[in-house]
Amino acid sequence: MALPGNTEREARNPKQKNDIRDVVFLHGWGSGAAVWGEIAAHLAPRAVAHAPDLPGYGAAPACVPYTLEGITAAVARSAPPLCHVVGWSLGGQVALAWARSAPQQVARIALIAATPCFARRAGWPHAITAEALAGFSRALAAERGGTLQRFISLQAQGDEKAGQVARQLRAAYAAHEGPAPEALEGGLRILSETDMRDALSSIRQPVMVVHGDRDSLVPLAAGEYLSRRLFDARFLVLRGAGHAPFLSKPEETSAALLEFFDE
Repeated sequence: MALPGNTEREARNPKQKNDIRDVVFLHGWGSGAAVWGEIAAHLAPRAVAHAPDLPGYGAAPACVPYTLEGITAAVARSAPPLCHVVGWSLGGQVALAWARSAPQQVARIALIAATPCFARRAGWPHAITAEALAGFSRALAAERGGTLQRFISLQAQGDEKAGQVARQLRAAYAAHEGPAPEALEGGLRILSETDMRDALSSIRQPVMVVHGDRDSLVPLAAGEYLSRRLFDARFLVLRGAGHAPFLSKPEETSAALLEFFDE
């Protein structure tokens, strides 16, 4: 998906940092590119929004093996040579990995409801338990459709606009054929095994961390940790929002993104 840019901005010196108009949006686990429709519209005409399906979602082929590195490489190959990146949840981990591996391609990143580590472990209490993730994986194998619907409810849980967020997430899911089994299983494995805490200091691009204060999947403390440990980061808390704050607070989110990318 691409939106037309502003010709006045195009006429400026393309070497200026704030003339980067391409913004790549990376969705989360179990979702799809359609989830970005409203926020991308808010960014037009000041940015060109690219919203690819992650490997194994929609028409995008799954990468083999299905790893964070494989997803990152696939996204980077299809992206503009210089861009800003917005990553939500699992897409946030992809954004971090991409910024680290290709600093010449990724100018700035915005992390929405993201965490360096989804699974709780020694020294990291700001996450769900590994047992909960394993149980979710077993439920997915037994009943895929119902499990995805329950996950949508979890993402909307706590949000002051929970009903609206759940409807938007269901609509985004229904907009394509759904993720391939290997994408869902591989994505859960990535969420369970990935720990990027030690890699954060090597990411030197400016970062904006956006988090809902009612996020029931990724605690607010995880966003606070990112904002402290990244080299150049700022932290935006959206009050009353859950795990998908860009859906319940699209105007606030888009305004913050535009201001950040225009600096």
